[in-house]
Amino acid sequence: MKLGLITGHVVATRKDENLVGAKLLIIQPILPGGSSAGQPVIAVDTVGAGIGETIIYVIGSVASRATQHPNAPIDAAIVGIVDSVDCPGAGGL
Repeated sequence: MKLGLITGHVVATRKDENLVGAKLLIIQPILPGGSSAGQPVIAVDTVGAGIGETIIYVIGSVASRATQHPNAPIDAAIVGIVDSVDCPGAGGL
């Protein structure tokens, strides 16, 4: 699992039938201290996250298992909304 910050959303009127109704959000990967940690990722939201929220996401084959359609072509999925991070030396969030 990885930490990220929701920075935007994606609208796609044509997509795989297993993704119909799925909310797609743009995630900026972050470190526990809040600094950026790589390139943005587009992920399926499974928890009702919104722009500006810190989230937990998964990537790879496990991402599709977090949705109602385990055979959907999903490479990243948001699986949690973070309340706080307690990581000594990382500055917290």
